[in-house]
Amino acid sequence: MDNQPIPVSITDRLRHIMALRHLSQRGLARLLRLDPSNLSKVLTGKLPFTEGLINRLVVDLGVSKPWLKDGVGVPFEKPVAAREIELADAVETCAPNRGTPVYDIDVTAGCRSLESIFGEVRPVGFIEVPGLARDVSLVQVRGDSMCPTIANGGYVAVRPVSGKNLFWGQIYVVQLEEFRMVKYLRRHPDSDRVILHSENPAYDDMDVDRSDIMSLYLVETILNFDIRV
Repeated sequence: MDNQPIPVSITDRLRHIMALRHLSQRGLARLLRLDPSNLSKVLTGKLPFTEGLINRLVVDLGVSKPWLKDGVGVPFEKPVAAREIELADAVETCAPNRGTPVYDIDVTAGCRSLESIFGEVRPVGFIEVPGLARDVSLVQVRGDSMCPTIANGGYVAVRPVSGKNLFWGQIYVVQLEEFRMVKYLRRHPDSDRVILHSENPAYDDMDVDRSDIMSLYLVETILNFDIRV
């Protein structure tokens, strides 16, 4: 894919994105909440490619705006996601109840909800890191599906959220009936489904029904360093 030439026009680049995402004109129109006939006219040059349409593509499909407008860079930049805190040394735990609770929980293993586990398991420690919200909990991520954004063994600060208001392109801990996973959430052409996307290109996207998601935890902060407890 990296050796392919950059499509020369903005409509060519949109068609390229449609091919990458296996989207028909009707499917894309439904995803963007547009009249299919108007989208067809944009693709054939009969209607202008407006800034509003560009912004919708950036938000709903995660397309890079510089690439879409001018062919600069790559089609999908690193999605806007949780901020990362970098520290040179390992973080020591502090006195109980003074900082953010750290749980000895692997969020990529098991099928129980984090809420029920948090209610039964005591934190293994607390840490104080500038910028961490007080209402989050720190849990560990195992596996390489989100590398390099989240390192194998890194920690994430999570908080429970409602599944009604999703922030597309953000990282979530997704609780399904049989397992939990950490993924980017992307909009699906079918409003009843979502796309679970990994950072590591070796992992394929997963399409899941919204009704199969039992709970969601927003990843607010990524901490790719050791925590000594």
